[in-house]
Amino acid sequence: MAINIKTPEEIEGMRIACRLGSEVLDYITPFVKPGVTTKEIDRLAHEYMVNVQGTTPATLNYAPPGYPPFPASLCTSINDVICHGIPADKPLKSGDAMNVDITVITKDGFHGDNSRMFLVGEPSIMARRLSEITYECMWLGIAKVKPGAHLGDIGHAIQQHAEKNGYSVVREFCGHGVGRVFHEEPQVLHYGRPGTLEKLEPGMIFTIEPMINAGRREIKEMPDGWTIKTKDRSLSAQWEHTVLVTETGVEVLTLSAGSPPPPAIVLPLLNQAAAVPA
Repeated sequence: MAINIKTPEEIEGMRIACRLGSEVLDYITPFVKPGVTTKEIDRLAHEYMVNVQGTTPATLNYAPPGYPPFPASLCTSINDVICHGIPADKPLKSGDAMNVDITVITKDGFHGDNSRMFLVGEPSIMARRLSEITYECMWLGIAKVKPGAHLGDIGHAIQQHAEKNGYSVVREFCGHGVGRVFHEEPQVLHYGRPGTLEKLEPGMIFTIEPMINAGRREIKEMPDGWTIKTKDRSLSAQWEHTVLVTETGVEVLTLSAGSPPPPAIVLPLLNQAAAVPA
């Protein structure tokens, strides 16, 4: 399938959707604390999307071929869960490291897809460091985005930084194009070689969402058909932004008032568009 180059009107629609997706994460942030269940976080986010924003949660009842319908309005992936964790009744405890992945759909049909790590209560040094390195990996990938660059440049930057710090990159899941369709071309691998895969053009919009494991990269799928865990039970972390290839570089679309700033390691590499919310 061909990569969908977005029109100026579609880009504007995606700016709105992505900002709204980020604002859901801003909204739930104060509620993420010990004793709160992930089901309660899901309920709060669902009500905010539907009743305040007027958006639709993209994951609720999402059922690609071969999968049962996803039963929640967001994904909560805790500790050794890599991705697609289903909200449950078990309360969060101090020390948990959780990724919350949210995608909204606007009335115009555009998808705003992003995720953040949340360190609950008093996190371990290991969890904090893994989250920080994964955040740097995402932003080092983002800093490679510009016309004429290749998708392999993004994956290489992420893999190099993860492995240099003693971590591994999950291979089975990747970033993806996004627009009026939740998952479209291209696939954005978080490992690879510079100068390989598709060349980037202005108007491309896709996610960069590395999943980095503290231990080995191997995964296992749980019986619910969705939850993916590290095979060796090691911690896993993930961060995700949706980005636009501009005429001169990159614009990060999933930025909002509560978005954490880019890490210091990438500031010299970023053009102004990437670092400043619109």
